[in-house]
Amino acid sequence: MVAIKAINDWIGTSGDVVSWHPSPASAKKVLAAPVSDVPPSYQQAQHVRGYLSHVAGGTEMARLNIPAWDMPGQCDLRAMSHVINAYLRRHDTYHSWFEMADDGTVVRHTVTNPRDINFVPTKHGEMTASQWREHILATPDPLQWDCFSFGIIQRSDHFTFYISVDHVHTDAMFMGLVLVEIHMMYAALASGGSPIPLPPAGSYDDYCLRQHEFLSSLTLQTPEVEEWVRFARCNDGTMPHFPLPLGDPPWSVTGDLVTVRLMDKAQSDRFEAACNAAGARFIGGVFACAAMAQHALTGSTDYHVITPTTTRQTPAEFQTTGWFTGVVPVSVTVDPESFAATTKAAQDSFDGRMSLGPIPFDRVLELADESMGLRAPQPGVPMVSFLDAGLPPLSASIIAEWERMNGKVYSDARAAYQIGIWVNRGERETTVTVAFPNNPIARESIDRYLTAMTAVYASVADGTGASARHLRHGEAVRRNAIREREPMLPMAKG
Repeated sequence: MVAIKAINDWIGTSGDVVSWHPSPASAKKVLAAPVSDVPPSYQQAQHVRGYLSHVAGGTEMARLNIPAWDMPGQCDLRAMSHVINAYLRRHDTYHSWFEMADDGTVVRHTVTNPRDINFVPTKHGEMTASQWREHILATPDPLQWDCFSFGIIQRSDHFTFYISVDHVHTDAMFMGLVLVEIHMMYAALASGGSPIPLPPAGSYDDYCLRQHEFLSSLTLQTPEVEEWVRFARCNDGTMPHFPLPLGDPPWSVTGDLVTVRLMDKAQSDRFEAACNAAGARFIGGVFACAAMAQHALTGSTDYHVITPTTTRQTPAEFQTTGWFTGVVPVSVTVDPESFAATTKAAQDSFDGRMSLGPIPFDRVLELADESMGLRAPQPGVPMVSFLDAGLPPLSASIIAEWERMNGKVYSDARAAYQIGIWVNRGERETTVTVAFPNNPIARESIDRYLTAMTAVYASVADGTGASARHLRHGEAVRRNAIREREPMLPMAKG
């Protein structure tokens, strides 16, 4: 399944590295691009400001998406160059670069002719795993145009292809596009075939203009804005915060990832049946388990979290590389004695607030006046994401092909302002991956939280019932295990 691994866990035999970057002539033309009338999306502007905030705080921002997979034979560099440039010219998000203006606004520059974009291969010779990791992590920051690169690691009978793209240009759906437009297109050309016909690509520029028009029309009386305000007031006027200690800010200069198996296939099926019986879906159960885990640790029956969702609206936008992701606020009142009641409450909250996804909380803060008591979120906002590999746009066949190619998605394991929690349901199991600050206090808190969360999933899947008494017992067992230095979780990095 599509799992996230820390880049430091990317190991393998040495190989000859070739990477693609803009030619000097191409870089010169793009850097001379005029200021565009298209504003950056709110996601892009937030990202650039977040990056500068990390720089000011002396930390490195987690910002790179790095998928990698294996392909047979010797790489045809000419064919790969053609495929890479066709992909970059096709998607207009790559035609822009950003700068921070004197008035604090983020300004977009856009090249007039996409054919001015020309990436060329550079041979670096043999590299070890540590060397290619360092090479990939050197991908420029989001204020540089070339904050994306492509490369291969060539071995005797196959090569590993990778992409390193700053988040300013991508979201999770970028994975499906590159598998078709790069992997399948290259395979067709390298075998002597014709290019694969592709549907027309949408325009991220068009999305940015539509988003700007929509967000400019909002007022404090807009129902979705009012709902965001209610959510913030439940969290002391801002976004929620992870309920356990994370250390002293800025926590650490790096982050870490941990992945835990929650359920096998049979347990996952039983868990889904329990969610359905409660009038909910699997995703409602995911929020319920997180809420009940928090209750077991803190005693709080009020649970608040954000979850990502796509804001794509048209078929063309689903064929477009760009950052379309928004977040939906979810609030759950925990019934400590009833998983069913908690799951139904979580599902109703998620479904009822889906319309808030296209509205960034930053826009709500812009609209609010000081008397409302709203404020920008502090580091430590929890985000829970759910992915079912059996549902569109993924499928069992795509996931099987991804695994056959030894496909991986790597994180740069740098510092982040969020506690990312990704629950992934695959064909064989359901897992959870958590990104957190790399320090002992945060690691202990994540260990406690995952232990409690795993107990909820197990109790539901095995029919023992996720009661408060059962979960408190599980936490007591965990505490004894920590004191005796006997780890209770099958925890593995990446």
